[in-house]
Amino acid sequence: MSDDFILNVQNDHILRITAFGIEHLEIAPCLIFVHGFKGFKDWGFVPYIGEYFSKQGYFVLTFNFSHNGVGANLTDFDEPDKFAENNFSLEISELNDLFQAYNFGFFGNPSGKGIGLLGHSRGGAISLLAGSKSEEIKAICTWATVSYFDRYTDRQKNVWREKGYTEILNTRTKQTMRLNISLLEDIEENKDGTLNIEHAVKNLNKPLLICHAENDLAVPFKEAETLFSWSNKNKTDLLAVPATGHTFDVKHPFEGSNKKFDFLLEETSIFFNTNLN
Repeated sequence: MSDDFILNVQNDHILRITAFGIEHLEIAPCLIFVHGFKGFKDWGFVPYIGEYFSKQGYFVLTFNFSHNGVGANLTDFDEPDKFAENNFSLEISELNDLFQAYNFGFFGNPSGKGIGLLGHSRGGAISLLAGSKSEEIKAICTWATVSYFDRYTDRQKNVWREKGYTEILNTRTKQTMRLNISLLEDIEENKDGTLNIEHAVKNLNKPLLICHAENDLAVPFKEAETLFSWSNKNKTDLLAVPATGHTFDVKHPFEGSNKKFDFLLEETSIFFNTNLN
C-alpha cells in the first residue's frame, strides 16, 4: 500500500513524497530513496524500488527535492526556474528536513528502528553528506555515485560566471536546462566543508555498500573505487555490477526489471536486512 504526501519545508518549498508500505511504519525500519541529477521519484525504477522494499517489510519513502524541476504533474520538467536555482546544500538541508519529519510523526508513529538511505548518482553523495552527520541513519547504500561535485573545466566556469548561468541538455526530454551561478558558488564556497565527500566517507562510521556498474559512462567506476578507498573497510563493501551502465539497463518509462537490476536489488536487500534489522 502506498500514499502521497506533501511536506512543507523552509522558504515555502515543498517536497512531494510517496510512502510505500504504510502498514510497516510502526514496526519496521524506514528506507529513503534519494534521486540524483535530473532524477525524480516517479522516474523509471523508483516506484519499483518502493514496491520491492515494502514487500521486504520496510516503510519506504521516495521523494522529489523541491528544486529538481519536476512539479505537480510528477513526470515532466515543468519547473525550469527552480531547477536552475537548485544546489547541493539545499538538497542536504531538505533531506535533513525529511529525516526530522519522519522522526516527529509526519507520516504516523515511527518504529524507532532507524533509517537506511539508498541514493543514486548525485543522490548517493547527498546521502553520504547528510547521513554522516545524522544519528538516525543506520546504514547507507549508494548506486552509481559521484565522488566529487566539481565536474567542470576552468573554461566552463569562466563562461558560467560571465553569463550567470550554464546550460545542459536533458538527452531524454531534449530540453535545454539552465544552472544558475548559485550552484557553482555553492561548490566553491563549501568544497572543503559541508560538501566534502571524502571527509564524509572517512567519518561515516556506519555500514556502507557502494554499488556501481562497471560500464557506467556517466559516472566512471573509478569513482566507486575512490569512495571505497576513503571508507572504513570493516564497515564497507564495494559491489561491481558487470556489463551495464548508469541506470543498470532500466529505462523511463519503466519497461520492467532485468537480471542485472534484480542482482543489484537482491544485494542491496541483503545489506539492509543485515544492518537495519
